[in-house]
Amino acid sequence: MELKDFSYFLPDELIAQHPSQKRDHSRLLFLDKKKEQMADSSFFQLPNFLQKGDVLVINDSRVIPARLFGKKPTGGILEILLLTKQESKKESQKWEVLLRPAKRIRENDIIDIGNNCEAKVLSRISDKKWLLDFFAPNGFDAYLNSYGRAPLPPYIKRKKTAPPDVTDRERYQTIYAKNPGSIAAPTAGLHFSADVMQALQAKGIQIAPITLHVGYGTFLPIVVDEVEKHVMESEHYEISAESSQIINNARRVIAVGTTSTRTLESVANNDGYVEAKSGLTNFFIYPGYKFKRVGGLLTNFHLPQSSLFLLACAFAGTGLNKKAYLHAVENRYMFYSYGDCMLVI
Repeated sequence: MELKDFSYFLPDELIAQHPSQKRDHSRLLFLDKKKEQMADSSFFQLPNFLQKGDVLVINDSRVIPARLFGKKPTGGILEILLLTKQESKKESQKWEVLLRPAKRIRENDIIDIGNNCEAKVLSRISDKKWLLDFFAPNGFDAYLNSYGRAPLPPYIKRKKTAPPDVTDRERYQTIYAKNPGSIAAPTAGLHFSADVMQALQAKGIQIAPITLHVGYGTFLPIVVDEVEKHVMESEHYEISAESSQIINNARRVIAVGTTSTRTLESVANNDGYVEAKSGLTNFFIYPGYKFKRVGGLLTNFHLPQSSLFLLACAFAGTGLNKKAYLHAVENRYMFYSYGDCMLVI
């Protein structure tokens, strides 16, 4: 399967730079796979498309404020994305990070993060990863909470020299985020409001939280020409016994986002039974895959040739998914993390 076959045209002005004014007032495109029919709607009408006994599986991972900016010894501005904490002490923490731009960075360099915080470059792990030791007198966790920025994807533009955006810290986070660990939001969940959650429960639709900590692989493009050769980055997941029971007793499982989908399908057996467990998964879903547990998918509109777009094509069918994306473009839906969404059943 060739990657070039999973492209589509998107005007730049349809890439959402900010979220909708109200979470649940984003637009929702309903796609019926069997009838191959589409309907334009709004997210607050989500309960109308679901039935009593359906279960929505949400990813309750919480996004950490993982983006920082510092100055190199040469004076140039450096973007830092925290990936994995390796060691933690009272005043310092060692993290695997991505640096951009990483030219002229050397071991033992001191990076000035500002506001009485600095980082020492310990080693280069790979072409993209570095190991840094961060120091802040009052503790690095406290520093992050005060000065860290939402780890927005590169297509959402913010000024490097501007102070952290309070709106991004709030809105690049689901209302049900609980377990810290993600460096990218499970964006399909960003549309949920307390009102929508109450309306779902009033209709007899249960919510089953699971956790998958979204890693930096979500930012990485597929660089191989053949889809089957792509390898996903491993991410940590956890499914509780309570959620497992709810999912296995569901009339129909609706996965909220590609992260919930990959987690469920990576642990489900051939009969669709989902065991309570935790671990790492690098499960890659692309067209041709037969879904074992997920019967519906709520998802944002994704970048062309991305693993997320391939998953959507696998679930909806490549041809039908492309038709839905064309409809969304023609009807001026907003795309990507802060954009609108699609419900496929």
